[in-house]
Amino acid sequence: MPSRVGKYTIQLQTNPAVLGYAAVVGKKEGEGPYGQAYDQCHADTTLGEASWEKAESRLQNEAVHIALHKANLNNTDVNCIFAGDLLNQCISSTFGLRSLDIPFLGQFGACSTMAQTLAVASLFVESGAAVRAVAVTSSHFCSAERQYRYPLEYGGQRSPTAQWTATAAGSVILGTRSQYPTASIGLQAVTFGRIVDYGIKDAANMGAAMAPAAASTLIDYFNDTGTNPQDYDLVLTGDLGLVGSSLLDDLMQREGKDIRSVHNDCGLMIYDREKQDVHAGGSGCGCSAAILCSTILQQMDAGKLHKVLFLGTGALMSPTSSQQGESIPSVAHLVYLKS
Repeated sequence: MPSRVGKYTIQLQTNPAVLGYAAVVGKKEGEGPYGQAYDQCHADTTLGEASWEKAESRLQNEAVHIALHKANLNNTDVNCIFAGDLLNQCISSTFGLRSLDIPFLGQFGACSTMAQTLAVASLFVESGAAVRAVAVTSSHFCSAERQYRYPLEYGGQRSPTAQWTATAAGSVILGTRSQYPTASIGLQAVTFGRIVDYGIKDAANMGAAMAPAAASTLIDYFNDTGTNPQDYDLVLTGDLGLVGSSLLDDLMQREGKDIRSVHNDCGLMIYDREKQDVHAGGSGCGCSAAILCSTILQQMDAGKLHKVLFLGTGALMSPTSSQQGESIPSVAHLVYLKS
């Protein structure tokens, strides 16, 4: 059974096992630095569907099916699925996963959703509430632009601090360690973040809004566990981008926790900022999901990475709150993966 360490961190005693994982991405993401690491790269943004929203649903569906196939499992072998996305009422998840006929628990953590679904799924497996569970999330550049910003036809200018919402999905299958003792990757601990709000209102500068939440959760984890950044091979944040990553490094230095030697950010990894016009980097639920469920877990399987802190960061805004002049509250959830 899980146990608390310190005030905010939950230790997973059974080390729930990663049974399979998959990342499915769009054309722009496939052209990025990790194009060869993804399971499926699509050649167009619609994926042959009638709308961008349907295309995003297909991303999730494909990511789950590929992960199940890699784990040698069927949908009937899974006890529950935790999924979410950026769209209102999480329609990418509900419409994309309805054909799987798996008990469904929708999640919303904005861009922190991959870490949130992974953390909650691990607790279900750890407690015995599920023998096998799925964590999945997605985002799509065009569906997010339609909901949060301007119609693509408007052709508005993007500020230098803006990030590009990734057209991508990632999925992880978790199972009980007792049934899968030889699985190479396990989940050791989770830390659920608190809502942090520094009063930032610029929706084109998500990195600045989310960096304080990332710092808050990281500091909580290090204080709870008595560890330091150098105890880990990688501290991987979920789409802070260029601005947010620099701010996080500065905030952590002020707290005496220098993460610069081990820190990388999914928003800086998913695109080549010199060759691809993405300004401050990538964002969206699918950004951190695709990076985690491809190159990071692949490196852990290969023994190149052993101790990884995966920290999903999310801006808990909505079109309504932005239109009413509200600030951007943020949250960050942490998952400790070990191979």
